[in-house]
Amino acid sequence: MNPLLPSLFRVTFTVLTICAALAALGIAVAILVDPELPSDARLGPAKGEFLGQPASIELRPAAAGEAGPTFRMQAFGGNVAMTVKEPAAAVEVFKAYGLPVMLIYALFLAALFELLRRLFRNVGRGESFTAQSVRLVQIVGVSLIVYALVSAVAESWFAYAMYGHLAEHTEILISGTPVQLPPAERPPLFGFNAPILSSGFLAGLLVLALAEVFRQGLALQRDNELTV
Repeated sequence: MNPLLPSLFRVTFTVLTICAALAALGIAVAILVDPELPSDARLGPAKGEFLGQPASIELRPAAAGEAGPTFRMQAFGGNVAMTVKEPAAAVEVFKAYGLPVMLIYALFLAALFELLRRLFRNVGRGESFTAQSVRLVQIVGVSLIVYALVSAVAESWFAYAMYGHLAEHTEILISGTPVQLPPAERPPLFGFNAPILSSGFLAGLLVLALAEVFRQGLALQRDNELTV
């Protein structure tokens, strides 16, 4: 291996660790500050896309008799219109369920990058096959598996809460005909995708398998040294 690669990886993961930690700090501050959508908030009309088609998006301030601003989107030449009443309440749902999910992402990435930084620090020192390096690889594998399980549960609850709110406060018109979203069912434990099929879970199993190979190789190396 090029001797510069371990140092390059160590510096890269150091920078990524700092970025992820700053992101986690920013999300934590947002949770503590608890910002609200003002009643006079305005956006657009702006151009966007919906299902690959041009769409018009607008957030207009609260009118007389309305509790808060209204979000409206039109697409397919005006044949599809969606109006979300009380988007400020949707923001509250996002803060309650979405921000914690984002915090989990940021904290996991910060921890993962820090573990990788320590691992490549050892590699740069020529300590690849040591008990400490094997332990770091094992921790990385366990972290990936735990993250896959925890994030699946958190994402499921966030999707359930957000869909439940939108189903209750969203009006959809298709060619002038109102369409009602079906009510939200009880939240599934892991959403639509089983965490054991996720890339993170499978990667964690692979990393643990490699860690076991390294551990046994290290044990054999020690036995040979004792025999000699």
